[in-house]
Amino acid sequence: MPGRTRSWWGWGAVEDAVVGAERTALTERVAALLPGADLGVHEPPALESLTIAPPRIAPPDALAHLMSADTEDRVRHGHGQAFRDVVRCLLGKIPPAPDLVARPANERDVVDVLDWCSRAGIAVIPYGGGTSVVGGVEPRTGGDHVGVLSLDTGEMSAVLEVDPVGRAARIQAGILGPALEDALRGDGYTLRHFPQSFEFSTLGGWLATRAGGHFATGPTHIDDLVESMRVVTPAGISQSRRLPGSGAGPSPDRLFLGSEGILGVVTEAWMRLQERPRWRAGASVEFGDYSAAVEATRLIAQSGLSPANCRLLDPMEAMLNAGTTSAGGVLVLGFESADHPVSDALDRALEICRDHGGHVPGRVRVTGPGSDPAGRPTAEAADRWRSSFLRMPYQRDALAAQSMIVETFETACTWDRFDELRAGVLAAAAAAFEDTGVTGVVTCRFTHVYPDGPAPYFGVYAAGRWGSTVAQWDDIKAAVSEALSAAGGTITHHHAVGRDHRPWYDGQRPEPFAAALRAAKSTLDPAGILNPGVLIDPVY
Repeated sequence: MPGRTRSWWGWGAVEDAVVGAERTALTERVAALLPGADLGVHEPPALESLTIAPPRIAPPDALAHLMSADTEDRVRHGHGQAFRDVVRCLLGKIPPAPDLVARPANERDVVDVLDWCSRAGIAVIPYGGGTSVVGGVEPRTGGDHVGVLSLDTGEMSAVLEVDPVGRAARIQAGILGPALEDALRGDGYTLRHFPQSFEFSTLGGWLATRAGGHFATGPTHIDDLVESMRVVTPAGISQSRRLPGSGAGPSPDRLFLGSEGILGVVTEAWMRLQERPRWRAGASVEFGDYSAAVEATRLIAQSGLSPANCRLLDPMEAMLNAGTTSAGGVLVLGFESADHPVSDALDRALEICRDHGGHVPGRVRVTGPGSDPAGRPTAEAADRWRSSFLRMPYQRDALAAQSMIVETFETACTWDRFDELRAGVLAAAAAAFEDTGVTGVVTCRFTHVYPDGPAPYFGVYAAGRWGSTVAQWDDIKAAVSEALSAAGGTITHHHAVGRDHRPWYDGQRPEPFAAALRAAKSTLDPAGILNPGVLIDPVY
């Protein structure tokens, strides 16, 4: 982040925080939505005022040059970016910090650090960009480890090799999203993986958590983009063969994708690239009936048109974050290609929408070689929502400092279950609001759509009590998580399991698979040092 300072307690860069007119306007919108909310601003404590326990461990001389025991370093590496993390920091109630932060410069350093920690009984938490929203990087390790070390992969951050024939690149795991795209841009390529955390998260973190990108269909999960992986485990190095596909037994890469650092440390991967898009077409479609909007979205997902964006905003989401009042919500549609114009695909998708009562209030956006600039729209719902999307984490932090409970939860389900799931979530949230004494609203949007189902993403906006908002959110989160599970949804579509989703993940996974995962953990990490408590109970 050249010229910018990373916030120690909240999202992103200090220079990009919500202040001035933006904060005033945000506060006014919330006050209108939730009259009576206590919206006084609570400032975070100064970092230098925090006291943390001294390190319980010291590195051997051979590794000392890789280690930091600096207070600020340890505090930053001790929490993620969930609402509860932000509020605890605002209150000065930071979670226990890791004893040391290690920054290996290469794979040999990773091997040496894991060897030392295995011998000494030190828990190791792999750390990419620190954007976990599920407790994945917190030193809540359980057991009797003599200390906790945060292993920061940020020094291993290069694009090592590009294969223009196979259109793939060998990339180190610690590279941040913007640096990765900058390195590929000169060759005309893109990884085309843009999670909301893109600016502050790493390739290794995406792989370890099976991250989902911004695009609604097609290759959007990081799983889809992996050609091969290299992972350092305490038992040795796993290097899968680089192939376009293979039927040779269970996939080695699939063992580590989504393993959240409990089996090994990803050091590099060959990733499939794409040419940068040249043609784009998009529109915002408003509906008078939400059920009809859902049906239109399903048919588009099953049409084979493969929109890059197919994000259905329910009426509350459309009002709050797109500034549009629409009884049935808004469908944000977009298509793109590096090879050909995509306006025909958009036309067909809009035809489906019109068949279900949808209409386009503005002009259709069409850009690319040979397109007519007059076809570009003025500001509309899609543009307003995109701007809001990019600011959401910063606005979340601003509202968290004003006693607001602002957080999200996401899932995926089959189309036939969506109505029941949404109704169950809204009912559970309403009951939890009443039980916890808060007033709030719940929004819903589809982040991804598949032929067999959507990925609904719910937002909670509630007026809490300062000093109690973490406990209030925990109660709401538990209630809606139970509702998701009861309705047959997944506890997470792309936010990972971490420590916070464990109770529901344990109920979701088949027991034979859980036993196999525990066996893999025992084999690859016999000392049980890697991210204890994530995905499975600590192994002793």
